[in-house]
Amino acid sequence: MDKIQEYLKRPLITAGVGFLIGLIIGLPILGWGLMPVKWTDADPSYLRAELQDDYFCMVIHSFMRTGDSLQAKERLEELGSISEDKLSGLMPGDCGLTITDIDQFKMALGMAQIPLPEEIITEESQEPTSEVAVLPGEEVSEPKEEKSGFNPFVLVGVLCFVTLLIGGALVYIFFLRKREGGSLPERVKPTQQPELDTYEGLSSDYSAPDQDVPITQFMSTYVSGDDLFDDSFSIDSPSGEFLGECGVGISETIGVGEPKKITAFEVWLFDKNDIQTVTKVMMSQHAFDDGAIASRLASKGEPVLLEPGGRVILETATLLLEARVVDMNYGQGALPENSFFDRLTLELAVWPK
Repeated sequence: MDKIQEYLKRPLITAGVGFLIGLIIGLPILGWGLMPVKWTDADPSYLRAELQDDYFCMVIHSFMRTGDSLQAKERLEELGSISEDKLSGLMPGDCGLTITDIDQFKMALGMAQIPLPEEIITEESQEPTSEVAVLPGEEVSEPKEEKSGFNPFVLVGVLCFVTLLIGGALVYIFFLRKREGGSLPERVKPTQQPELDTYEGLSSDYSAPDQDVPITQFMSTYVSGDDLFDDSFSIDSPSGEFLGECGVGISETIGVGEPKKITAFEVWLFDKNDIQTVTKVMMSQHAFDDGAIASRLASKGEPVLLEPGGRVILETATLLLEARVVDMNYGQGALPENSFFDRLTLELAVWPK
């Protein structure tokens, strides 16, 4: 679970997970399962071959009844290029036609396909008919405008987008929100979260000529009883560009009861230009000396012994972070000596590489 949360600290991975969840719910479940696309009013070109043959014969018989070549031409066009093949291969006996019927039908279609000059059009070729051309069994109805049906793909797209938003919100609520601190019910606030100005006399001075000034500095303080301690900070360039994030959180506890006894912290650095988040585990003297605890925590990051004034360096592709121990005190109690912290203050300084 800790590994998953570490990966989800990265905005790109979080967005990718939300997109995949939305895609899975939107396409297979909604698009293909619950709300599949249904075709209606499709043209005859989508019919099976034998039904296309029946439709072709019905068009010819309708023409023989009405003599409307334009109507026949329009109906054959709905079959697409298949109608040309069927027309060229039409033989006496097909659809119950004679050679005379076939010649008459082909001649009528030829007149309809090639518009003639107005002076050649005779009354015979444009003989008005009071009867509307209909297929056998078709009812006569007034022409109506084509309705623009609702595109089902639009609905599927909207549902995918909504699902993506819901998935992203759930990931934020369950995995990322605690990174942002927020109100702390029952969280001990002995002195509120200290600001950088509180430690003006303790902050490192990087103004020496031979030192580069960090682009940002943070102070993070843990006090016994703050069982939800988890600080995170945004790293921005002087121009305001987002470069990454860093933070400090609880890594390991020891013993039982309340408040929790913290024996190790983890400091992490996320670089938007790197593929992984760098983490180091800062341990108490007892945890560092205990082989079982040290080996278990090694899977979370490189182990480091916390000492007054100690410094820990984290490096990514384009960022370098130095975590300096400003103040630390071990707690007293029934647990082994120097096994848990009563107070810890870290200064985090970040430089671009």
